[in-house]
Amino acid sequence: MPGKVPPAELLEHVFGRTGTASDDESVIQGPADGEDAAAIAWPEGEGTLVVSSDPISLAASQVGRLGVHVACNDVAASGADPRWLTTVILLPDEASPLEEITVDIDAAAREVGASIVGGHSEYVDQLERPLVSLTAMGSTDAFVPTGGAEPGDRVVITKAAGIEGTAILAADFGDELGVDPDVRGRAADFLEEISVVPDGRVLREYATAMHDPTEGGVAAGLLELARASGVRLAVDRDAVPIRPETETLCAAAGVDPLRIFGSGALVATVPDDALDDCLAGLESAGLEAAAIGTVEEAGRSDADGEFALELGSETITEPIEDDLYPLWEAADADD
Repeated sequence: MPGKVPPAELLEHVFGRTGTASDDESVIQGPADGEDAAAIAWPEGEGTLVVSSDPISLAASQVGRLGVHVACNDVAASGADPRWLTTVILLPDEASPLEEITVDIDAAAREVGASIVGGHSEYVDQLERPLVSLTAMGSTDAFVPTGGAEPGDRVVITKAAGIEGTAILAADFGDELGVDPDVRGRAADFLEEISVVPDGRVLREYATAMHDPTEGGVAAGLLELARASGVRLAVDRDAVPIRPETETLCAAAGVDPLRIFGSGALVATVPDDALDDCLAGLESAGLEAAAIGTVEEAGRSDADGEFALELGSETITEPIEDDLYPLWEAADADD
């Protein structure tokens, strides 16, 4: 039956799972029965408020965890520490996994140190699967834009390409891909690495621009950074780290590792003279990273004045569609 989730279910599954809110003195009013808005005391001297919202609807596994990290990653990629979250949970019916979703949201919020301060939960019988949308908020003294890359900067990526997409392939399509169960198990564990909050805390000390690749993967994330900055990114495709599990699952599914959901990696541009210190800082923090390219003037080619991503021998200027979408469409058509 459509409509709001009943108060008793909210009390059981939602109101007690608010990340770090109970210990956060800035939260004046958090989630509670009858309350429609959150109240936060803005900390004095905390600088700039950064806000980002993102929905998760297609992944069948751990949508709550993914939702928290995808929203918080956008805040971290702007140089901020995520502190507060609001959640919207839309469910197809009463049999939907509200318990699992809220447990995952609470755990992920605690991992990044964020307080859940409000939201909404509702049954929508037009949905075929749960939809979770979160808004993350954080503060910073030094906002880092996506559009700050300068010619001469170096392009850096943390971790590897296709981390989120690899975990999705293992969870949503593993049975039909015929991939070794051990490989699938390791790939499913990639969800533990979706957060780029630690990556952002290091990179923000050096970066002129940062962006977390999500839909469309690392290729789309790099193109978006180029477009926002009005530059050309010359990227060595072979220099982009790809894990063996990603290569195996992508080969089985017939998809490009650089064009599947990329949460878990953070791409950034840093001045050339700061590159060595940046990579050393990431290594000291226990984070894999690689320099994969350079930033060039937009008018370097006959596409004078236009942004572009030069990925190996391929020049990309048009938006990139994620390679996982056709797989979901085919799976829905078979149901």
